[in-house]
Amino acid sequence: MNSFVVNMPNYDLSDDQLLALSEANDNIRIERNSKGQIIIMAPTGGFSGYRNSELNAEIGIWNRLKKTGKVFDSSTGFSLSNGAMYSPDVAWIPNAKWNKISDSDKEKFLPLCPDFLVELRSKTDRLKDLFEKMEEYMECGCRLAWLIDPYNEMVYIYRKGQSRTEQTFNEKLSGEDVLVDFELNLKELF
Repeated sequence: MNSFVVNMPNYDLSDDQLLALSEANDNIRIERNSKGQIIIMAPTGGFSGYRNSELNAEIGIWNRLKKTGKVFDSSTGFSLSNGAMYSPDVAWIPNAKWNKISDSDKEKFLPLCPDFLVELRSKTDRLKDLFEKMEEYMECGCRLAWLIDPYNEMVYIYRKGQSRTEQTFNEKLSGEDVLVDFELNLKELF
């Protein structure tokens, strides 16, 4: 689905204002980039919704067995240290981070960057924009991130302190030292 950017010169929405705007318009996804621009997205189509659900299920099952953290879906907002507020398609944080967040803050955009996340490219997403978003996540403390492009059967892997790498759907993805013992075969999943 298409998205568009709203420039708001001389006006910055606070996290509370952005949350109120999101809640009042629950038929759209709203994010804010580090430039203060508001990104408005329509709900996803069937392919993206299905793929996203499968990814969340796989990581959720792994996490239920390991009990090492919390898994979040694409409706969860994360308020990053650079001022951006993004909602990755899948996100995971360790229990220690979750336990440090107050109960009142758990009701809002979470005030941290996930340790692990997945962004799943939709048909209308521009790779250039997604690459920029992924770099922002890494600059804000993400340890491992996957940008999955089902249209080209490619995965762009981001690791803290390293250059982006690429692999095809023919290779298994590894959770490495973040999602320990987690593997994902995208050829089987999609």
